[in-house]
Amino acid sequence: MSQVLVIKAHPFGPDRSRSMRVLDQFLTSYQAAHPADTITERNLYEEDFPELDGDMLAAFAPDAKPTPATAAKLAVFDAALNQFKVADKIVIANPMWNLGIPTKLKSWIDAITVVGQTFRYTASGHVALLPGKQVLHIQAAGGKYAGQDPATQYVHAALEYLGTEKVIDLPVEGMDHFPEQAPAIVAAAEKQATALGQSF
Repeated sequence: MSQVLVIKAHPFGPDRSRSMRVLDQFLTSYQAAHPADTITERNLYEEDFPELDGDMLAAFAPDAKPTPATAAKLAVFDAALNQFKVADKIVIANPMWNLGIPTKLKSWIDAITVVGQTFRYTASGHVALLPGKQVLHIQAAGGKYAGQDPATQYVHAALEYLGTEKVIDLPVEGMDHFPEQAPAIVAAAEKQATALGQSF
C-alpha cells in the first residue's frame, strides 16, 4: 500500500479549471486501480495556505518568540512537511500563470524544502534526504511549451533537489493558442490521465 499526497493549486474546481478536471480523471482511475492506497488531498486555496513572510523568517531565529498568528502559520508549514515526508507518491496539479506556478504552490514547496529534514549540505554539495518518491505533475497552460516553460522546469528542479529521480509530466496545453482544438486537447489529457492512474 502507498501513501499518496495530492496537492491542488488552483482557486477553481474542475468545472472551471482544466488542470483540476484532468486531476479528477486521474484520481478516479487511480482509486479504481489502487483501492488499498491511502490518498490525502490538500487544496492550497481552500485552506488559504500561508505564504512565507518576514514574521515567519524572523521566527526561525533560536531566540524568537513568534506571535500566535505567526506560530499558526509555522504549524501549517510543519504539517505540510510531515505530510510530504511520509508520502510515497506526490501528485501536483496547477495552472501556469504568466510563465510561473501559483504563489500558493511556491509556498508549499517552501514548506517542504527544509535543511536537515528533506536535504542537507555537505562539503561536496547538497544531499537529498528523501529519495525515491514518485511525482506526477499536471499543469494546464494556454500555450504550448513542451515542458520547456519556467513553471514546469521549476517544479522538476525543486522536487529533484529533494530526491525525486524523475517527475512525470501530464501537460494540458494549447487551449488558448488553438481554441478550436481545446475540447480535443482536454480529452486527450483526460485519456492520458486515465492511463497514468493505472500505472503510476
